[in-house]
Amino acid sequence: MNGLTFDIAHLLAGGLVLVSFMMLYQDRLFALINVFALHAVVLALSVAWQAYIQDAHHLYVTAAIALVFKAIVIPVGLHRIIQRLGIHRDIETAVGIGPTMLAGIGLVTLSMVLMLRVTPEADPLAREDLAFALSIILLGLLVMVTRRNAVSQVVGFMSLENGLVLAATGAKGMPLVVEISVAFSILIAFIVIGVFLFRIRERFDSVDVGALDDYRGERR
Repeated sequence: MNGLTFDIAHLLAGGLVLVSFMMLYQDRLFALINVFALHAVVLALSVAWQAYIQDAHHLYVTAAIALVFKAIVIPVGLHRIIQRLGIHRDIETAVGIGPTMLAGIGLVTLSMVLMLRVTPEADPLAREDLAFALSIILLGLLVMVTRRNAVSQVVGFMSLENGLVLAATGAKGMPLVVEISVAFSILIAFIVIGVFLFRIRERFDSVDVGALDDYRGERR
């Protein structure tokens, strides 16, 4: 692998981490969904580049799935759900943006230190991809924890799954049947979550998960 090939792979994986930080910074739903679509585009480019490096043609299918479903179908569906439900466009956060960003930096640092120490004998590109992937997974979890809106938590979950895909492709790929089953599982989960959001909206007149806590307190 020449230096340019490695640098491009490194740039794309690092770009995913950067876009994950952009998601942490967003305080409006439409902007968050648009940034998630960008996240999916960068993932598709990264997977396609890995397919070229590894000469693994089945990874091109993975890249196409990420581009079509995660960058187009799911963001468009979420936009329509927000408009249909009349959800408040501002995102209520459990923690301020500043502390959240600092926590994100800490998680990325932890990921880098952990993965580079536990995989000293691995291929250099695979090691760094795994470190970036763990960073993306932890940042996705951070999005889910620090956002009180159910839609933003769904976006955090899907960005977490993008990190899993990057880890699988960086570690020399995974069988195509697994990739397709994961993609359809995510699509089915998206449909179920959409129905769930409609039911929450009908019952509580809000998709803020705090409404569920208030309702549970009243029941007690």
